[in-house]
Formats: sequence, structure tokens, C-alpha cells
Amino acid sequence: MSMKDKFNSLKVWLAGFSVVTLVIGGIIFGVLSWGGFNWAMELTNTEQFCISCHEMEDNVYMEYQNTIHYSNRTGVRATCPDCHVPKEWGHKIVRKIKASNELLHKALGSINTREKFENKRLKLAQNEWARMKKTNSRECRNCHDFESMDYTAQGRRAYKRHIKAVDEGQTCIDCHKGIAHELPDMHEVDASVVVGQKSN
Repeated sequence: MSMKDKFNSLKVWLAGFSVVTLVIGGIIFGVLSWGGFNWAMELTNTEQFCISCHEMEDNVYMEYQNTIHYSNRTGVRATCPDCHVPKEWGHKIVRKIKASNELLHKALGSINTREKFENKRLKLAQNEWARMKKTNSRECRNCHDFESMDYTAQGRRAYKRHIKAVDEGQTCIDCHKGIAHELPDMHEVDASVVVGQKSN
């Protein structure tokens, strides 16, 4: 059957329905499609999903459990998507599309052992730091923001560094590398990249 014949068959089939039925059917289909898409987006935006592969659970998740973002005096926890996935819908879609590259590396077994992970840790960290720098640490600012900080309640060192960061147009990741995960071996990296690497 040619494409033209298929198209004509579809027209004949649709002609059997009233315009109202087609509109209502289209609306229902649209709502179900949109709802299904959003459901899938939210399902893949949970910590449980993030650690469903052993590469994440056995490496970065184990490290994260020993940080202030996991357990602290206020009981507020920042989960994987809080730090690695934007809240805004458009930015979230772009991030999800880019993150789909991880599926390829999952299939290739790029970091499926601790040794492979450690060998790629520096590159993975640099990619994430570059992403955060490019977005002005957007995900950090969901909870932390210079304008909302009470500098008088901070320690002298933190106060001075935050004021300097504001004056110099720095962003969170410029100083807070290694705050939620172990730092990679940095002995071959330019020292300027590591400044303030573990500030809390």
C-alpha cells in the first residue's frame, strides 16, 4: 500500500467521526501524553533513580552520605537532582537531553568498576564544575543566595570570602569544589582551579 493510499484510508476513517469527537479525542490524547511525559520526567528526577545504577550508588552516593548536604543540624537534605538538575522546565529538559549521554557510557561500561571510576573522576568533576560555572551555580542558588545571606552570622573567614566572591563576580563552584563528593587527584591540575576547594 502506497503512502498516498494510507493517507486516503486515514481520511476515510476520520470522516466517520464528528469534529467534536475528534477535538475531544485530541484533547484527551494530549493530556495523557503530556501527563505521561511529565510523570516520566519526575520519575527520572529522584535520588532513587539516580542511584539505581551501581556506578553512582557505589561511588559518589557513598561519599555524599558523609557530607553536610546529606545530614545536618537542620534536617534539610539536598538530593542528587537538587544539585544536578535545574528546577525550571526548559533548563531541565536541556539537562536531561545532555544527561542521556550517560546511558551510552552505562552500556559501554565506562565507569562500571571503582578503578575505572577513579581513572575518570577528574574528567567527570571538571565537566560538572564547568557546567555549574556556566550556569552561575544555578542549582546551588535554589538554596543558597548571596542576597539572602546574613553575613554577620557567618564566621570571619566565610564572611570575607563571600564578600570577595560578590565583589569579584564569583559563583559557588569557584570555591566549593569537593563539598559533596571527594575531590579527584589534582596533582597535575593548575592550582588556580583548586582554590577554596573544600570550603564549607
